[in-house]
Amino acid sequence: MTDIAKYGPWAVIVGGSEGVGSAFARQLAGDGFGVVLVARNAERLEETASEVRAAGAEVRTVPLDLLSETAVADLIAATDDLEVGLLILNAGANMHGGPFVGSDLDQQQEVLALNVLRQLPLVHHFAGKMVERQRGGVMLVGSLSGYNGSPMEGIYAASKSFLRIFSEGLWVECKPKGVDVLHLVLGVTRTPAMERKGLNFDIPGMAVGEPDDVAAQGLSNLANGPVSIVEGNEQTARWKSGADRAKIVQQAADAVAKIVGH
Repeated sequence: MTDIAKYGPWAVIVGGSEGVGSAFARQLAGDGFGVVLVARNAERLEETASEVRAAGAEVRTVPLDLLSETAVADLIAATDDLEVGLLILNAGANMHGGPFVGSDLDQQQEVLALNVLRQLPLVHHFAGKMVERQRGGVMLVGSLSGYNGSPMEGIYAASKSFLRIFSEGLWVECKPKGVDVLHLVLGVTRTPAMERKGLNFDIPGMAVGEPDDVAAQGLSNLANGPVSIVEGNEQTARWKSGADRAKIVQQAADAVAKIVGH
């Protein structure tokens, strides 16, 4: 059970309309939290909100596109009257895969904006309020992709690496002030978004996370930062952190090709 006295009474979940984000919402609702759901797809957002309300929780939806120039200000304004004790940044995707050289640079920069530049001011704002109250938690959802460079998704992988290193430093800063920081590292996870991309979940020996299990691990490890690797992916993270970068990067690229089918 997530400690509402430490992390409540409200949780903001950016990327909360489906998959791991909606799993966070349902579990927090069961623990008595009020939940703010933020996502681009308004229809899916309302579907999840209805599920969470049915569990007896108070829910506020904020449909917005994080790439909008006003997204950060809009979200801050929409939650200004709430005491937010938990921020979960679950948004972040590789919207523009493909080689970096020769690609549309504006599109590549959108990946960086979504995964890093829009998230930093949200952490700055909400964590600042938590530090003032001397309690709270921030979770940044990451990926094993952030452990090595990757062809066809170089900016995405680099952005996830940035978030992990940023989380570690933030953890050191905030822990003495009563605020927990956790970077939750996901491996392959059976989410609707990944299913729409056509990922192959049936490769022998591959660890596949389920959204409910991933969310439960994240919430149960809020106080155990700075990094929690989703169960079943620890060995892969250690391997990806090795010194033989040429071998690791090439083998990781070959493994990704099998999952995505190219």
